[in-house]
Amino acid sequence: MNPRDIRIEEYNYNLPDSRIAKYPLEKREQAQLLYYKNGDISKRKFTDIENLLPEKSLIIYNETKVVQARMLFRKTTGALIEIFILEPYMQDIQTGFQSRQAGLWKCFVGNAKKWKKGELKMFIGDITLVAEKEKQEGNAYIVKFSWDSDNTFSELLEKAGKIPLPPYLNRDAEPSDKKRYQTVFAKNNGSVAAPTAGLHFTDEIINKLEKKGFENAKVTLHVGAGTFKPVDSNTIGEHEMHTEQIVIEKKEIEKLLDKKYLNHIAVGTTSVRTLESLYWFGVKLILNKQTKHFDIYQWDPYTLSAKNISANDSLRTVISFMEKENIQTLTGKTQLLIAPGYKYRIVDAMFTNFHQPKSTLLLLVAAYLGDDWKKIYTFALENEFRFLSYGDSCLFIK
Repeated sequence: MNPRDIRIEEYNYNLPDSRIAKYPLEKREQAQLLYYKNGDISKRKFTDIENLLPEKSLIIYNETKVVQARMLFRKTTGALIEIFILEPYMQDIQTGFQSRQAGLWKCFVGNAKKWKKGELKMFIGDITLVAEKEKQEGNAYIVKFSWDSDNTFSELLEKAGKIPLPPYLNRDAEPSDKKRYQTVFAKNNGSVAAPTAGLHFTDEIINKLEKKGFENAKVTLHVGAGTFKPVDSNTIGEHEMHTEQIVIEKKEIEKLLDKKYLNHIAVGTTSVRTLESLYWFGVKLILNKQTKHFDIYQWDPYTLSAKNISANDSLRTVISFMEKENIQTLTGKTQLLIAPGYKYRIVDAMFTNFHQPKSTLLLLVAAYLGDDWKKIYTFALENEFRFLSYGDSCLFIK
């Protein structure tokens, strides 16, 4: 199957608004778990996972941290202007958030017509934060932020920003969302949406898994607002995939090469895209298609010839590249589209939540499950599972 020819309507299903979880459960681990293994589907509890995972598995978590990316400024006229932080302009995400100096950021601006020119100011205690609109780029704006303190930009957002809940929740963020819309292993600032498959894990569950011999690796993929971008074209070939930043340390890549792990289990579609993107970077190095920059494009898996390149060959090449460049941390960007017709190279199993109809995330799941995705979603709808970001969990094993 050529993914370019996929009609998105074939990945549609009826999702009543009443099935979308608008609020999280009181306790993370109380979620239901849809367990799929080799065609069999059953309803379990998330706390059962220590007995469901295959032995000698390496579990891969995404350590990205959601930033409080919604900033509300009020003009002297009284007009309310919302600035939604997307990413630094012309620099990497983590450097941007740790900066203590004025900088440019790509943003969405709500009520932009009311902000034709001039500065917007916000007072955060005795700190003055100033926003200046520089120019428009597509449907976004480049905004310069400056402030009169030694705080990092991340610290200012923590003080004055609001959690950017998904638009389909149709509600404002509440104080409890600041903690619940964040994984317990969140570490690196940069996401404007949570890697939601990780929201069900608690420190207690992670400790139990480790005591049973399940080790873990950590990666970072900073989730961008494009994750909610709907596929509004008839075919996937007409859809432009969003780009997100990846950060991964050499020691974590080395774990993926360790032969004692028989299965790589990704926690969430973000971890899936990170691991599979890593494979394609190694392929590009082997094929001499790319020698310096870790940039994976939407159609790379479907245009590059990688039939004889194993996951181990690819990962070893990445390690050699890092040693040659004398770097311990690999940073890159991925636009990888995983859709039916894609062959998984590193990921053996995955945790994930239930995804929106006609979304690229549903395509990623269908690439792993084949047509069984329809049976799974029908089962979930018939058995009172909760959907989307604050909803229940799935564990898929083939």
